[in-house]
Amino acid sequence: MERINLPVIVQAQRAVQRMSLEQKVALTDEIFVKQPTLLASILVLPRMGVAMAQLDVAIHVLLVTFQAMKLSGHQWPVVTEDIQEGCLQRLTARARFNEGLPPELVAQIVQKFCDEHPERNLLAFAYGYLGDHDLWAVRTEAEKYLVLATLNLVECVAFVGSAAAAR
Repeated sequence: MERINLPVIVQAQRAVQRMSLEQKVALTDEIFVKQPTLLASILVLPRMGVAMAQLDVAIHVLLVTFQAMKLSGHQWPVVTEDIQEGCLQRLTARARFNEGLPPELVAQIVQKFCDEHPERNLLAFAYGYLGDHDLWAVRTEAEKYLVLATLNLVECVAFVGSAAAAR
């Protein structure tokens, strides 16, 4: 069940775009308190070679994601390191599965994954934002880590959202 609908994503995106630096810092402080593991997964990226300009892409996706979580009106469990690791393992397993397949089959698999994703609007936002910043080419190891960390944000939100809905 989708927890973050498209109007909420649009509203969150607009809110973050309008924020001053001070407001973004305050939102980041709130993320540190409520979802510290999500924040840590992005702040560690420079250690993996991600340049500050590219780090801004992941930070923006994190800010919009968190703002959308707040605006959704749902209660979100804390994403733990175990949840994050499990989501990353599933994400990388899907990517490995696609390696070597014909492009048309990969396109079908990716489309099916997106269509059935529990947070497809959030996933579409992240895919689009990464694409807007030309990161899908994944030319370096640093870009690979950036893309994985950004997509894993969405996977973690989908996982905790589904877990909360199941209760």
